[in-house]
Amino acid sequence: MTKRSTKRFLSQFRIQFQSSSFINEFTHIENGMHIQSPPPHTHLFPSYCLCACCFFQFEGKTSFGMSVFNLSNAIMGSGILGLSYAMANTGIILFLVLLTSIAVLSLYSVHLLLRSAEVVGIRAYEQLGKRAFGHPGKILAAVVITMHNIGAMSSYLFIVKYELPLVIQAFLGLQHSSGEWFLNGNYLIIIVSVFIILPLALMRQLGYLGYTSGFSLTCMVFFLISVSSLNAVDCVGAIFTLVVFQTAYTVPILAFAFVCHPEVLPIYTELRNPTKRRMQAIANVSILGMFVMYLLTAIFGYLTFYLNTEAELLHTYSKVDPLDTLILCVRLAVLVAVTLTVPVVLFPIRRALLQLLFPDKPFHWLRHISIALCLLFIANLLVIFVPNIRDIFGIIGATSAPSLIFILPGLFYIRIVSTEPMKSRPKIQAACFTALGFIFMSMSLTFITLDWVYGENRSGGH
Repeated sequence: MTKRSTKRFLSQFRIQFQSSSFINEFTHIENGMHIQSPPPHTHLFPSYCLCACCFFQFEGKTSFGMSVFNLSNAIMGSGILGLSYAMANTGIILFLVLLTSIAVLSLYSVHLLLRSAEVVGIRAYEQLGKRAFGHPGKILAAVVITMHNIGAMSSYLFIVKYELPLVIQAFLGLQHSSGEWFLNGNYLIIIVSVFIILPLALMRQLGYLGYTSGFSLTCMVFFLISVSSLNAVDCVGAIFTLVVFQTAYTVPILAFAFVCHPEVLPIYTELRNPTKRRMQAIANVSILGMFVMYLLTAIFGYLTFYLNTEAELLHTYSKVDPLDTLILCVRLAVLVAVTLTVPVVLFPIRRALLQLLFPDKPFHWLRHISIALCLLFIANLLVIFVPNIRDIFGIIGATSAPSLIFILPGLFYIRIVSTEPMKSRPKIQAACFTALGFIFMSMSLTFITLDWVYGENRSGGH
């Protein structure tokens, strides 16, 4: 079938489809129409026809470059500040092996996710859960996404809470806090949330944040360059070391640093000329770029402080010279970067909640704004009352991160891609991939629990 005849066929099918009762089989979500259950007699039409009709009411306008910026910004965040701490607990070689493994597995996970979405013509994580396991699957996907991204938002705001007062204090030339309200981190995160994060989070489409994501990435590149220059004094570190209980946080921190899966499908939906290959290329470029940035940041940060590296790298640097101009600029750049990342990770949570609570409702600004306010309120409460950023990295990385990277994409693929038999190589790989996620979750939670019980080396961000 030629391209012209295909378009003519789809146009005719669309007219018949809209005038038929099939329209009742569709459910409206925030950015378009997605199939809730397959209409009868869909076996009469080619699979590409069904997928094409799923999205005819929403045309993506986000470019390849902007999509790379958004996905890279979703990947990169506060996790980058915990990587030197992870390397201090494993040594350079083991860290490199673990970082490479997590990056490759993340790419494979994105492939499974995109393949499942391509088969059924759905680009919403929660709807894939519903197609695979019914309503319980939809609830599970929404809960995992919400838990992970609220944890991510909290970790970003943690950095704002502890770094912004020090930056303001340095700008004012104060050696110690004077107890003023503008040096209180709890007040500052509320101000930043209301006047910077909330207006960006109220954007209707994720693609609009491409420019702020690009600026955020620029700030983190400056952070990387600065960390490397600050390390110029000494460059000899342990090639291999192992701190047993603290190593329990290494894999969760690495997994946390590569989770971008809730954002993949929303970015795919808003992509101009969307195809699986094009979206996979965006994921490849984003994850490769973040892999290089993560590795260099971890190495330079570790070679500066060795085993004295803390869970939050900036706090470690502040002990050197809190009034140093370069360190001050680095802190400011990271603050800008993590602040601009919060709206990007808020979008998937809002979409998940809309899918769960208002599946058949059209877009409405009141719901859009209310959910954003509630999410920021919860994240602020966590930041104010949770004492240690490492606890967020560890728990979120050990529970929701393996669910989003390993378990759910593998299960979705096994259940949704019915054209391949269960004993086929792709299905066996997906099953092993899912099992690896359960093993990873169990081991990480076990070691973290033991660390809490015995309380060894409980040094952290604060």
